[in-house]
Amino acid sequence: MSKEEQLLEYWRELSPEAQDQVIQFAQSLKPQPEFVPQTPLGKKLWEIRQRIVASGAPLLSDEELEQELRERRGGWREVD
Repeated sequence: MSKEEQLLEYWRELSPEAQDQVIQFAQSLKPQPEFVPQTPLGKKLWEIRQRIVASGAPLLSDEELEQELRERRGGWREVD
């Protein structure tokens, strides 16, 4: 019996709720396509990001990015 036939046999024994869970699980296993930028600016920014990742430099978290923007723009910050 092939794996496909085996899965189909198990599938038929499952309740509709269990079948929904199996579908959700299978969808989570499916590889996601790599991001493809659509605009020239998006392509340029994606290339920059890829170079940074390849260099091994850590990417900023959302909080770190917001902090850097505040500092660069002269925004309010607490003084130690």
